Amino acid sequence: MILAGLLAIISPMQTEDPMVVKIEGHLAEYKMIRIPAGTHKKDGKETPIKSIWIGQTEITWDIYDIFAYRLDLSQEDAAKDEVIKARPSKPYGAPDRGYGHKGYPAIGVHAQAAEAFCQWLSLKTGRKFRLPTEAEWEYAAAAGLEKTPENKDEIAWHWDNADDTTHPVGTLKPNPWNLHDMLGNASEWVTRADKTATTKGGHFYEKPAKLSFTLSEDYNPNWQMRDAHIPKSKWWLSDGEFVGFRIVCED
Repeated sequence: MILAGLLAIISPMQTEDPMVVKIEGHLAEYKMIRIPAGTHKKDGKETPIKSIWIGQTEITWDIYDIFAYRLDLSQEDAAKDEVIKARPSKPYGAPDRGYGHKGYPAIGVHAQAAEAFCQWLSLKTGRKFRLPTEAEWEYAAAAGLEKTPENKDEIAWHWDNADDTTHPVGTLKPNPWNLHDMLGNASEWVTRADKTATTKGGHFYEKPAKLSFTLSEDYNPNWQMRDAHIPKSKWWLSDGEFVGFRIVCED
């Protein structure tokens, strides 16, 4: 199915195939996997999870750059005040920290910026994109497994194998639902039941023994320690080079 406008989503013929998000005029694409409906069990609570599409990997710079740098707009439109206010401000130096760009997870992204990206993508497509809920994320990460696998080196970039840097997404083994990098590499923004944000899955600085499907890390002011702005940027984390996100799409 090709949608009107600059961005088109190609829906798979079968639910086992990924849904591919593409932006007209750009080579960037983002693959999403449909996860089955089920129940997320945690702390004695059961949360029903409907079948949704979730990113096969973290959002990469390939597609985030189009949003952040207004590459989907004409020069005239990109200069308009309402567009400027709706897009990220100029980042602090190289936003990828020199780790790598093409195929690497977008990092240093504030929760508000991740939500704005979802709104932008929704407007472009007419589909509903958003951040995962915490329950959805944990359910997708576990992919039917009762506990976190022991083979962390095979599925996650962490303190012992990452060499203090992010790595291209999808280079390690996926989980049983074909989702990559749910643990390690970049931690990922999600929305709690009370609508606040937290990050899940740990990151490349995390010790492997700590990585788990339930690992959470809330926003820390130290993630913007070098940000001299008052108030702090709502777009970039000057010292949060390990924070990224993935998205979900509702039917």
